[in-house]
Amino acid sequence: MEIIKTIKELALLLASYRQEGRQIAFVPTMGALHEGHLSLVRQAAGLGGITVCSIFVNPTQFNDPEDLKKYPRPLEQDIALLESVDCDVLFLPEVGEMYGVEKDSGAKENGWGAQEADWKIDLGTLDQVLEGKERPGHFRGVTQIVYKLFEAVKPDWAIFGQKDLQQFLVIQSMIDQKQLSVKLIMGETVREPEGLAMSSRNVRLSPLGRKQALVLFQTLREVKILIPEWVAGRISLQEIRKKAATRLQQAEGVRLEYFALCNRDSLLDADEDTPPEKLVALVAAWVDGVRLIDNVVL
Repeated sequence: MEIIKTIKELALLLASYRQEGRQIAFVPTMGALHEGHLSLVRQAAGLGGITVCSIFVNPTQFNDPEDLKKYPRPLEQDIALLESVDCDVLFLPEVGEMYGVEKDSGAKENGWGAQEADWKIDLGTLDQVLEGKERPGHFRGVTQIVYKLFEAVKPDWAIFGQKDLQQFLVIQSMIDQKQLSVKLIMGETVREPEGLAMSSRNVRLSPLGRKQALVLFQTLREVKILIPEWVAGRISLQEIRKKAATRLQQAEGVRLEYFALCNRDSLLDADEDTPPEKLVALVAAWVDGVRLIDNVVL
């Protein structure tokens, strides 16, 4: 695996592959890799082109500076994991490489905050519901850095996980608006044996916290079981929402941010006329001081 730290070096390397007729499959990450990330890299490799993975902890998508400081950065372990799944190229830029500033500039007026102000994109309601509502500005930071990474890599395919479904829809909107040629592919959520969705943040959970967090997936699974009852007219979506929210609110150690039943294309609240195949249940909650999200297509 080749490790590249600058956009210029990356462009030269990938140009040589393209001259050989190779296509590029790209998996952007923020590191602290786990089996969920590795499944995306394997999916990328299965497309038959050159597999590029990036590790970049992007400051513009963190609402809380403390969350940014706490984000895990086990780089040596990440490199070993990528080598174990035969990743071809790791793009490992510093903040200054992506935003044109010194890594530790710190000052908003001279650092990445000034660059962020130049980024314009209209995400409509996708930026106003669920994660967009709870984390103002988050998707602006996400789309900005993903656009920069797409410009650097110029991939034919990009693979993102279903766990961040709203992010997937936001990036697809950006691709459409910017008329980019990259094809977006969704990878399935990978779960730990008990059902907890794999996340880089899971390492911060205590053994008790991990046990308490299982209620998120258990509730989503119970909601899925209730959907045939809704189709048969024996229960309403509002009753399903209430049952799920009540269970999560009463769960020990869980602070619920939201539970939602939505149309999976728009993430607007589903109603009784929503086709069953369009339903998705989504949850965000704090457990053991860690913010977790999950979703299940119903």
